Amino acid sequence: MRVVVASKIVPHDPASGVEVVERDDPQPGAGQVLVTVRAASLNHHDLWSLRGVGVTEDRLPMVLGSDVAGVTEDGREVVVHALVADPIRGGGDELLDPRRAMLADAQQGGLAERVAVPERNVVVKPASLTFVEAACLPTAWLTAYRMLFVRGDARPGRTVLVQGASGGVATAAVVLARAAGLRVWVTGRTPEKLEKARALGADGCFDSGERLPERVDLVIDTVGEATWEHSVRSVRPGGVVVVAGATAGATVKTDLFRLFLQHVSVHGSAMGRVDELRDLLALCESRGLRPHVDSTYSLDRAPEAFRRLADGHAFGKVVLTP
Repeated sequence: MRVVVASKIVPHDPASGVEVVERDDPQPGAGQVLVTVRAASLNHHDLWSLRGVGVTEDRLPMVLGSDVAGVTEDGREVVVHALVADPIRGGGDELLDPRRAMLADAQQGGLAERVAVPERNVVVKPASLTFVEAACLPTAWLTAYRMLFVRGDARPGRTVLVQGASGGVATAAVVLARAAGLRVWVTGRTPEKLEKARALGADGCFDSGERLPERVDLVIDTVGEATWEHSVRSVRPGGVVVVAGATAGATVKTDLFRLFLQHVSVHGSAMGRVDELRDLLALCESRGLRPHVDSTYSLDRAPEAFRRLADGHAFGKVVLTP
């Protein structure tokens, strides 16, 4: 079968390390099921792996990709929860398992024609979602869902600022927040991306770092260093900043006086639980919500797809279809 691998680590040009190669079909082990992949989406986590973050040369070539939708051997149409973890090791919460890992890091990744995954990670795909749409949900959309409604305690009528208008998590947060009755403001680097965010439902669009008309109840930040100071300055007293990424750097300086004197809460968040993925799928089905797909590529065009993601041209999710 064909698979997409990281064949080399290239920090300055991650897409150049992507290759499509042939491998034997995976053999499911105990507690695993075989999924024929119909669609798999790319994530910035894949780019970090190609840059060598958390990955060493001795692990290469490694199959990339953790977001999968497909069909099991018994005919079930499924979405695969992208985090391989044991809730027992995490005290009942798989997100706290010290040995948790993304699918691509824990075993073979999902950018392949077939993949073996843990049975507990398989969730039934709603018939109303296409495989391409469903493959966008397990990482970016689930991360946005948890940031908004679990860690951010978002409520209808409140105002949320989403930093960085074009990423997978950011576009998901715009759609989900709008559907939940929040006022949604976004920041972005280009007028084109801001207009696309407005088309998704954003109520207000601002240049990166621009002073807002008023402070917000909640900030969603997956950018990191480039937006952190603006995030902290933009949240109201008693408000919440939720961070779940650092695509522009992870080293930040914070005004602690502002945090404790204004009772600002900062919450870290990453991914979401299997039961939250089921809730997200149910929400998408009941409200007719659909992820914004930037582009779809065949498996053989994987290097081109990674180039689009790495160059920052994508708005929404980039998807491969074997």
